[in-house]
Amino acid sequence: MKKYIVRLSLEERATLKKLLTSGHGTGRMFTRVRILLKADQSDEGPAWPDEKISEAFDVTIQTIEKVRKQLVEEGFEAILSRRPYTQKVSRKKIDGDVEAHLIALCCSDPPKGRVRWTLRLLADKVVELGYVDNISYEAVRQTLKKTNLSLG
Repeated sequence: MKKYIVRLSLEERATLKKLLTSGHGTGRMFTRVRILLKADQSDEGPAWPDEKISEAFDVTIQTIEKVRKQLVEEGFEAILSRRPYTQKVSRKKIDGDVEAHLIALCCSDPPKGRVRWTLRLLADKVVELGYVDNISYEAVRQTLKKTNLSLG
């Protein structure tokens, strides 16, 4: 039993058909338009089953379900437009203060029994001294690389 049923109005069907014949748009949009036109359960629609749509347009049934769900939940315009891209902003664990302590630690003598500092030793020591709660040795490596310091 389908949870989201597509019922297009005459205006919506006309808009979708016009989009298909215009030739302007992304491949993703054309695929979504074709899916909607074939999945239409209204009197004018062919009401194809998902399996037939999947075979005809070479898409997965999950894709068809997502398109139907988005149409019902978000509306007609959401199907035709892409969501705006928002880049994730990563939180830097190493700010200027922690970086200064890390550089000073790197320049100091290594622990007893060691010839030199390793990235893992530096990461553990920075956490042990309480400059940060946790940190990876990769973050330490990137910071040292940025400041042109090497452990060699």
